[in-house]
Amino acid sequence: MGVLRYHDEEFEFDDRLLAHLQIVVSTKLRRAENFFLTWPVPAGAGSGRHALWIDNGVPLHITFAGSRAPQINREWIESLILSSATGSVHLDDEPPVVSND
Repeated sequence: MGVLRYHDEEFEFDDRLLAHLQIVVSTKLRRAENFFLTWPVPAGAGSGRHALWIDNGVPLHITFAGSRAPQINREWIESLILSSATGSVHLDDEPPVVSND
C-alpha cells in the first residue's frame, strides 16, 4: 500500500490506484483545474467518504510501496478525468482493459 500525503494528513491506497491518480492530478493541476478528490471509506473503517480539495497551493506527496511502475490503463485515466465534470474526481474501481485485438 502506498501513501498519499496532502497537507498534514496521510491516506493509504494501492500503488496501482496511486499511479493513475498521480497522472490525473498532475493533468488537472497543469490545466489550473482545482477539484475535489472523493472516495468511500470502507465499512471496516467506519463507512462514509473522504473529500479533499486539491489545488496548486497545498503540497501533495505520493509514496509508492513498490519499486516498479504499473502498466497504465488509459480507460481508467479517462474515466477518472471525466468524473471531474461535476467538480470532483471520484476514485472508482478500475474498468477492464480493452484489447485492440
